[in-house]
Parts: sequence; structure tokens; C-alpha cells
Amino acid sequence: MTRKKMKVGILTAGGDCPGINAAIRAAGKTAIMHYDMHVIGIINGFGGLIEKETILLNEKGLSGILTLGGTILGTSRIKPFKPDEGEEPFVKPDLMKRHYEELELDAIICIGGNGSQKTAALMAQYGLNIVCIPKTIDNDIWGTDMTFGFDTAVHVAVEAIDRLHTTANSHKRVMVIEVMGHQAGWIALYSGIAGGGDVILIPEIPYNTHKIAECLLERCRKKKPYSIVVVAEGINKPSKKPAGAYIAKQIRKMTGLETRETTLGYIQRGGSPTPYDRILSTQFGAYAARLVAERKFGMMTALQNGIITAVPLAEISGKLKTIEPDNELVQKARNMGVFFGD
Repeated sequence: MTRKKMKVGILTAGGDCPGINAAIRAAGKTAIMHYDMHVIGIINGFGGLIEKETILLNEKGLSGILTLGGTILGTSRIKPFKPDEGEEPFVKPDLMKRHYEELELDAIICIGGNGSQKTAALMAQYGLNIVCIPKTIDNDIWGTDMTFGFDTAVHVAVEAIDRLHTTANSHKRVMVIEVMGHQAGWIALYSGIAGGGDVILIPEIPYNTHKIAECLLERCRKKKPYSIVVVAEGINKPSKKPAGAYIAKQIRKMTGLETRETTLGYIQRGGSPTPYDRILSTQFGAYAARLVAERKFGMMTALQNGIITAVPLAEISGKLKTIEPDNELVQKARNMGVFFGD
């Protein structure tokens, strides 16, 4: 008796980031070529499962996407377990489960960030076979040492900081650069250290604007005529102004130093992934296909101590990986004179 081939769907949800297509490619090609599965792509995240929008993914169609930014499947930030106003509870989850069954899927590989992992955990509780792949430039998903997209974002930020050094030095200015990171300051920390930032402000460490001003004035007194201030967008502030603009205004007001701000914004999330992110997303994608083949559902692929492994979705849902104040990298930066605003 011929065994029925497994059928797996792949979807990408939440914000885009470099490396998603590499993960789709690895998961799809491994599933098709190594495990002899049927693979379909679910369009526009969880919305595609609600609307039953799919495309066939074959080996040929998955070629040539390794270096592409964005996602060939499209994405959305739909929260299916949060009813729209006036909508009955579980309308969307019921639709997703029905379409999952009508499509005769054995599993779904979900590529997403924190919100998507939480939704996937709820889907698993709802009876769907789910395997997740963590992606976010913020590197704030609990349970994995690294997420793909982060390395690319840091490279973009560091290149910008490198360029700001030259103009800051030429004009003897304070240059404030705002990078992404709502609740976790990993991009600011890594890019600030790699880019030679003098002040690094992250959401996890409370700062004092008067101390920042004194730090910058002290640098002037030591004949250091320019400074680089790296700011995570999610720092606590009493103003509706963007973080970079707020900090730059405070520096100008308190020091009188010529200060300019730059906001990188979505530039950090676009473009081709770095080699490291291509490799990590490939490892995650291939391992996700293996988990499906072994019927180990309700799991997320993870990098822990250099090893690709898996962690239960139930353990990571709702958790955030933030920077502890005694983080080793923070301490080493402090020892070299980097100021964290406190």
C-alpha cells in the first residue's frame, strides 16, 4: 500500500525582514526533495488561511529567491484570535481550521515574529499542527539566541553610523541616530558598539538627559569635538516626538552643541539578507521541514549555543527576550567608556 504524501503549507506573518525567502526556500525544498512532501504557499499570512488563498510551491518555483528581501508569499498583521468590532469570537479561527482541513494539510510552517508565534501557539491549541520559524530584526524572540533579519539590520545601521562619523567629525557635531527596537534594544546595542557609538540608549536601561548632556560636554572638554549617540526607538520619553528627535532636542537645549538627528526607519528591514542571515534562515527552514516529517508539532526552531534545535511554542508564547542590565556586552562597552545614559 502506497503511503499518502504529507502536505504542508507555509505562511509568513507579521513584519517583513531579510531572510524570509531564504527560509521559505529551505523549508520548501527540504520538504519536497528530501521528505517527498506536497508544499503549498499560503498568501498574506493568516489572512490567506482565513480567505483560503494559496499557491503551489514546487522546487523550480523556490529557486532564485535566496537573496531576495521581503517575502514571495506576502504578509499581514492580522490577529485572527482578536475579533473585529461586532464580530463573534472564533469566526476567523473556525475559518482557518475549516480551510486547513479542506486543503488536507498535515501541518503549517509559520514564519513570524513575537505576535505570530503567539497566534501560532493558539492555533496549535485549536487543533492545527504547527511548526514555527522565528524571524524579526529586533532579535527579541524568547527561546532562541538569534533570529534571522537581525544581522542584516545591524549591518545597515552600522554602515549608517560609519557614514555619520565622517560628517560629524567634519562639522564637529553631535549626531543622533535612531534605530528600530520598540521594547528591546538589541539593534541599538550591537550597532552602537560595532559603529563606535559614544552614547547608546536602549529601552531596558533608564536614562537621564542631564547626565547625557554632561557626558557630551565632558567629551568636548577632553578635546573630543564630535559624538555619536545611538538611540533605540522604544526608549521611554515624555514627548510624542520620535526618540531620536527628542534626544537631539534635549542635547541642543542642555549643551548648546550643534546636534543633528537621523532616523533609519524601514531601511533596516528591507533589502537582501547578509550571508549570516541566509545561513541561519536556511538552517531554520530545513529543520522546520524535519520537525514536520517527524510529526513534532507545536514547536519553534531555535539557535541555542550554536546548535539548531526546537522549543515548545507553549513555553515562548507571550515572552520577550530583552537586554538585562548586567548583560556581558553592556558591561564590556561600559568598561570602554560607552555611556548608557544612567
